[in-house]
Amino acid sequence: MGRKEFEASIAEGGHRRLARMIGEWEGTFRLWFQPDHVACESPQRGTIRGILDGRFLLHEYRSRFGDDPIEGVAIYGLHLDDNAFESAWVESFATGTSIMFSAGPASADHFNVLGSYGDGQGGPRWDWRTEIEQPSDDELIITMTNISPQGEAAKAVEVRYRRVATGV
Repeated sequence: MGRKEFEASIAEGGHRRLARMIGEWEGTFRLWFQPDHVACESPQRGTIRGILDGRFLLHEYRSRFGDDPIEGVAIYGLHLDDNAFESAWVESFATGTSIMFSAGPASADHFNVLGSYGDGQGGPRWDWRTEIEQPSDDELIITMTNISPQGEAAKAVEVRYRRVATGV
């Protein structure tokens, strides 16, 4: 990636679209272990900020699963040379001691990446899709889908954020 390409992406391309997500957010975290049965619903608060001169976004958040606190961190980016979205995600609840790396073709539509994880028992890996949509400047929807080794997809997580108004 050259400086010129990155500056163009910041000015009017994919990095500018990603930068729309920067801000303070609050909303609702929902978790499914089985389709059509919400296992948990709790408030979630997050901060998304640009890092490394806007090359990446850092998303830090807190929620709960029952009485247990959840903390998570994700880095989102647009790899210009590969025209791909990328992320690295860690969380106190879902990822254990692993880092989930995900990638997917960049599109103007929304952030969409695919990673995978092991079952902890040596079986086949499961896929994990993370999608981020921003229907308006003040709304962010993060959907995570669990995909079995047989290809069966089921919504696992949904976070619906509203931008927190900042007082002047």
